[in-house]
Amino acid sequence: MLERLAFNLAGIVLMPLCWGVAMAVFRLVRSIDPEIGRNLPPTFWALIGGFMLWQILYLTLPRPARLYVLGHELTHALWGWLMGARVSKLKVGRDHGSVTLSKTNVWITLAPYFFPLYTFIVITVYYVLSIFLEVERAYLVWLALVGFTWGFHATFTLVTLLQRQSDILAYGRILSYTLILLLNVLGIGFWVVMVSEATLEKFVMELNQCAGMAYRWGLDILYRGFVEIRHWAGTVQ
Repeated sequence: MLERLAFNLAGIVLMPLCWGVAMAVFRLVRSIDPEIGRNLPPTFWALIGGFMLWQILYLTLPRPARLYVLGHELTHALWGWLMGARVSKLKVGRDHGSVTLSKTNVWITLAPYFFPLYTFIVITVYYVLSIFLEVERAYLVWLALVGFTWGFHATFTLVTLLQRQSDILAYGRILSYTLILLLNVLGIGFWVVMVSEATLEKFVMELNQCAGMAYRWGLDILYRGFVEIRHWAGTVQ
């Protein structure tokens, strides 16, 4: 009971940060030169093109659910291994799968919902190949693959979260949904940096400012609520 209460409180504490990150991404996009906005660079179209291509395929072709389940369980396994867990008994079916870990935590449990494994693989392969080959000419194709795989992650994550998930219930809906939204929106910010003139330094600055504003706003609401409750209690007496 106390553990579940702690998880819910942690989720509530993170909510202003979630709002701050979303606000930072919005301000980052708004800060892009309007002239560039009217003439979007090829990098933007490559990333968005790959993302939209996946949406079309998702709506028109049989959905590769088994591929998603495989990625889902491999992500649990990867994050578990990185955090010192022993991994065994990986099972993958069309609608569900499982992996046995010697230990778990909130990051291992929720990793498949915020960590796009196939996108990570595409990015890793590109940079490994760049050590040995001239891959710059394939940069736009690579960005399209990044968008395609991230679209795969986003679509299946949304569909999965609309169903009852033991991963979500393990740490409570409030903390789980807040963390998932927070980290996915943060990922969108990094995509904006990747395909536009916006810099990582600018994004970090916006994150710092917006997170501070969000928490000040949240504390102000709490203070006003406390004052109102105290005033109401005084009138009742």
